[in-house]
Amino acid sequence: MKLSDVLIKPVLSEKANKQAEKSNRYTFIVDKKANKLEIKKAIEGFYGVQVEEVNTSVSPSKVKAKYTKSGFLVGRKPAKKKAVVTVAEGETIDLYGTV
Repeated sequence: MKLSDVLIKPVLSEKANKQAEKSNRYTFIVDKKANKLEIKKAIEGFYGVQVEEVNTSVSPSKVKAKYTKSGFLVGRKPAKKKAVVTVAEGETIDLYGTV
């Protein structure tokens, strides 16, 4: 798998920002097939930081339904994999610089 295919997007939420400020932990949505070593290489390659630890979690797909004028619509939200990356002390990742 190419390193450019591993990272999909960073998670920009209040909880993720708080973790980034307090404990140098950044959250990313990654490809479901990527393992921890590939995620570590991709982060180090793209952002130029030293990665100490990678934690991953897979959230399953969810069924969503809503009632409309034309009837009851049922669909699924896709499953996704999140990676929480701990960066070495004193290093940071600028997620808002590219926005």
